[in-house]
Amino acid sequence: MNTWFHSWRAAIRIARRDAWRSKGRSFLVLSMIALPILGVSAFDVTLRSSELTAAQRTERAIGAADARFRDAQVSGVPVYQDPAGEQHTPVKDYENEPWPDGPTDVRKVIPAGATVLTDTYGTAKLTTAHGLLQTEVRELRAADPVARGIMRLQEGSFPEKNDEVAATTHFLETSGLTVGSTLTARGFDRTYRITGSYELPNDLKTDQVNALPGAFLAPYGQAVEKAGLQAPSLSTTYLVRKPGGFTWNMVQQINAKGVVVVSRAVALDPPSDAEVPLFQKDGWRNFDSSLASDAAALAAAGTVVGLAMLEICLLAGPAFAVGARRSRRQLGLVGANGGARSHIRAIVLSGGLVIGVAAALVGTVLALILTFALRPLLEDAMGQRFGGFTIRPLELLGIAGLAVLTGLLAAIVPAVTASRQTVLASLTGRRGIRRGSRVLPLVGLGAVLLGAAVALYGSVVSDQFVIVAGGSAIAELGVVALTPALVGLFGRTGRWLPLSPRLALRDAVRNRGRTAPAVAAVLAAVAGTVAVATYTASQDAQGLAEYEARLPHGVVAALVIEEGGRDAPAVREAVQHIFPVDVRADVSRIAVGKPGCEPWGGGKGCGRFEVVVPRANECPLWAFSPDGSDPSEKFTKEQRRELSTKDWRCQASAGNGVYVEGGMLVADAPILKILGIDDPGAAKALADGKVVNFLKTQVDRKTGTVGVKLITDTEAADLASQKNLPVPGEVKNLPAYQVPGSPLSYGVHSILSPAAAKAAGLTTVPMGAYFTTDRLPDSEQRQKLDSEIAKLGSSVDLTLEEGYVSKTSLVLLALTVFAGLVTIGAAGIATGLAQADAEADLKTLAAVGAPPRVRRTLSGFQCGVVAAMGVVLGSAAGVLPAIGLRLTEERAQLRFYQENLENGWSSSDTPPYVPIVVPWETLAALLVAVPLGAALLAALVTRSRGALARRAAH
Repeated sequence: MNTWFHSWRAAIRIARRDAWRSKGRSFLVLSMIALPILGVSAFDVTLRSSELTAAQRTERAIGAADARFRDAQVSGVPVYQDPAGEQHTPVKDYENEPWPDGPTDVRKVIPAGATVLTDTYGTAKLTTAHGLLQTEVRELRAADPVARGIMRLQEGSFPEKNDEVAATTHFLETSGLTVGSTLTARGFDRTYRITGSYELPNDLKTDQVNALPGAFLAPYGQAVEKAGLQAPSLSTTYLVRKPGGFTWNMVQQINAKGVVVVSRAVALDPPSDAEVPLFQKDGWRNFDSSLASDAAALAAAGTVVGLAMLEICLLAGPAFAVGARRSRRQLGLVGANGGARSHIRAIVLSGGLVIGVAAALVGTVLALILTFALRPLLEDAMGQRFGGFTIRPLELLGIAGLAVLTGLLAAIVPAVTASRQTVLASLTGRRGIRRGSRVLPLVGLGAVLLGAAVALYGSVVSDQFVIVAGGSAIAELGVVALTPALVGLFGRTGRWLPLSPRLALRDAVRNRGRTAPAVAAVLAAVAGTVAVATYTASQDAQGLAEYEARLPHGVVAALVIEEGGRDAPAVREAVQHIFPVDVRADVSRIAVGKPGCEPWGGGKGCGRFEVVVPRANECPLWAFSPDGSDPSEKFTKEQRRELSTKDWRCQASAGNGVYVEGGMLVADAPILKILGIDDPGAAKALADGKVVNFLKTQVDRKTGTVGVKLITDTEAADLASQKNLPVPGEVKNLPAYQVPGSPLSYGVHSILSPAAAKAAGLTTVPMGAYFTTDRLPDSEQRQKLDSEIAKLGSSVDLTLEEGYVSKTSLVLLALTVFAGLVTIGAAGIATGLAQADAEADLKTLAAVGAPPRVRRTLSGFQCGVVAAMGVVLGSAAGVLPAIGLRLTEERAQLRFYQENLENGWSSSDTPPYVPIVVPWETLAALLVAVPLGAALLAALVTRSRGALARRAAH
């Protein structure tokens, strides 16, 4: 025991001294190991710091209150809820009955004697230094002790008067206002003074203004309604403080009255899943975690960590071999003085141990320093404040242990190789001859066959991506094990090469111990790059094939739905002024009720409209059924397939365009030109006051009309729909013109002229415009238009059709750069080792008159040969996993397609297109540019003249 301790102590001291002497090599290996440790440790500290305790989550949600009460909006019927108060559902199942929908009076449920604060949300368009901004307005007495913790005051004070407000720091940054500024709202004559700024610790990026209860939202809503617009909807919850709090049993009693509760006592001491009735219902369970998901996540993390460690070991191993080779005389002296092979192994392994420990310390310390220093930036990026600076020592120790283990694993092969050198060979510098292992290639071949079989099973038989990925990983590890044998096969191509590359290839093949790890490292990086690049390029090709234009090329649609299109004229003029507009067509929509109502109805005095499909035109697969049954169940699978693909009544409308309510636009003839409808009959029909229709199912063939149903009572309409009864409403039948064929109308089903709409007694409101452009707007014009629209504070649906835009080019470039850096690094390490081995040969060449450039040329070709072998093998190994994954996707999409046809859910009889595309540009860059660049770089950094040889003492 004592001898073992002293021998390892001496070995570590020798390794520490060698590491300090070879600072460049030590720094390289330390960086390779420390950088991943830094990243993982910083991620761990950031993740743990962002995790909140139950007390912190409760404080941010309900402040110092004991509970938050809110209406479940189910007309007061009993509900089940989860302990967090995030999920709820009625106790009764309403499968064949109307779903309960309506408010209940929460204040009647609050216990007598409790302290209550109202917390009301709404929205308003506030005037800023730049224009208008749609902002959340919250009425809460934030200064009250009960609300302490919900908002964190940053400057000034919370409002104390009805004409005062506070604002979030993000709102002040966005609006250009400051504490002390005045604040107004659009169409609202009251003025407020900003008295303070605050932040919401769980949402730092929210634009919010805080006012006292009743000081803003109620008078603002009255002013908006007076202007003929719809008042913003409000949501009110109640913060309740009561001695003793609210236990889980009390929460369930309150649930019986249709109220959901977020309780402090329950959050701090939650019940088990068995005590939660919601989790006992079908379709409801605790979705926080499961053993299967945790196991899958752990397996995925373990696989990623294992592959990363393998890559680092393959890169760092040759570096340790370089150190061992350059220290072979020192190791030989150890053996000459009685040292055993175990001592030699201990010295080389200690090099890995020293570098691993140093990398662990450096990576961990830097992670802690950077995370602490960058905490404000991290919090801003994540959009929430940390609960604290949380450090889990055991987790950091485990991560640091990976660094030590990686260093030791990287030094194992060099240690074993160095220990097998005889004392005489080490002292004289002779390398000797050692045959390669015959077992390793067989193991590698077996792993390749097993991995290929697993991946093939996952691609052809199973639909599990995990099986394909696992098989591919096993096969790649097998190729890594086969690398020494494959390097030997490359040597047979040397007979066709010129002198310098032939010498470099021969040297690489003869010294597979240093060549194979570098080639394997390049292989692993390139294989992953090629696999992701092939998969990404294939998905990109599929996206291009499946792409459906929303508008004709170069056409712009700018639509405003809210507030009755009040900002539509301003939006039209902004687009007309900034974009290179050729043709403009103003469009409007049908409004039912007050002009300021939203198109889908809802709210006092608001309705909606529907385009009636005649009973004879209804698709049999989804026709109206009085008893509420599924009409498609009356047909066989073959009949459903035939109806969905052949019957014109079941055909979906052509085009996946901009969404238009009811598919109906109110516009004049220019809209036809913009949409590409080249039919003189359509223009004439529009001028004659007819509805120009593109969807055959909407036209009544007997009367030649299109029916528009005006629904004024939306609640009655919704109730009728739930009971499978006809929806009540006035129907206006308008003469129609059916455009021949099936023209692509980009989501527009019918067009009605403004004059015809007025003649039919339909109320219309402006919605925006469609534009054609002379050319696609450039980036500057788009940014300028975005700025102008932002000043209006309106939600504008702006669509510019510029065709399919690939988003994978940047990904492919990043992958290529990553693979290139790894390739150059691994090849450079192997070249350094080759130079250490070939120093005697280079001196001999110089002695017989070889020019100085030979050293540069040979170094460049040595680096290029390693890079080329790794890139070729990696490219071949990387394409196969991508092909397997694409075949798996094809099977899954075909099954989904067949299921849709059999159920009558799809009207297309064209099977899905799942191409496999090889990214030749990326492969060309890897196969040609990367090895060439590595060779040139190695030649440039190599000195032309070596150190003068000195005579060895004998």
